[in-house]
Amino acid sequence: MIKNVFRKLLKLDNSKTSPQNPSPIPHSDPNSPYCKLGGEAGVRAIAERFYDVMENDPDTEELLALHPQPMTHIRQKFFEFLSGWLGGPPLFEEKYGHPRLRARHLPFKIDTKLRDQWLHCMFIVLEERVDDPMLKMQLRQRFAALAHHMLNQPQPPTSHAE
Repeated sequence: MIKNVFRKLLKLDNSKTSPQNPSPIPHSDPNSPYCKLGGEAGVRAIAERFYDVMENDPDTEELLALHPQPMTHIRQKFFEFLSGWLGGPPLFEEKYGHPRLRARHLPFKIDTKLRDQWLHCMFIVLEERVDDPMLKMQLRQRFAALAHHMLNQPQPPTSHAE
């Protein structure tokens, strides 16, 4: 009984509207990356462009091969993830629950080469879409940390010059 009441309260708190206020409840701080990137339209443009780069850059063929075709569904899911991750509405969590990114990516063998291909796509997008140098630097750092967290294959030993 208590769990059901608690769940109802959580659903009310996470909804875009409330019975007392039928207008949308703001999900994001105006200083969040989500807002600085232009809100929904800006974040969607980043998600779309990311996959455009992946589909057209010959340097990312291995990364592209891991993705189901057509990528319409995955583009939408990536937008939904980015929305919440960047401080906007938690669209992914509302639909699918906690992202559990590492667990969701465990079926794929992600090594440094795939990580670097993913970052290559994202860094191109950031260069094209983000004008604010400080925001661009912060996003590069956050995406690099995120991509590094996805690694699930042993790293090749580094060779030491003698």
